[in-house]
Amino acid sequence: MASKTDTEVIIGGKVYTLSGYESEEYLQRVASYINNKINEYNKLDGYRRQPIDVQNTLLQLNIADDYFKAKKQISELEDELQAKDQELYDLKHELISAQIKLESSEEQVKALQQAQNRPEPASKKKQDKVQS
Repeated sequence: MASKTDTEVIIGGKVYTLSGYESEEYLQRVASYINNKINEYNKLDGYRRQPIDVQNTLLQLNIADDYFKAKKQISELEDELQAKDQELYDLKHELISAQIKLESSEEQVKALQQAQNRPEPASKKKQDKVQS
């Protein structure tokens, strides 16, 4: 198990100590994401006029929206990947079947060529002469 990481981050102008089993870089990236969302919404007059509890709720709703959209996108990509994996499996199966048919056809061609190149048996030659 990885060791626990404690790191100080600045969110909304305040210093917080975050603890977790993730890297310090990851914890800083999370704080940066939150700060970007705060800055994005602080640019909106309607947001700034709201009471702080409403601002926090709007921020939380927006982050939850980002989360669910990302989760949906991941699910769609996983479904697409699964479909492509199935298609690849089917194509490989089809290729193997075609290779087996090709090998079988090649064997039949060789057998026919060998049969064509074999000298006729002596009894067959005598029958041909008698019929002539």
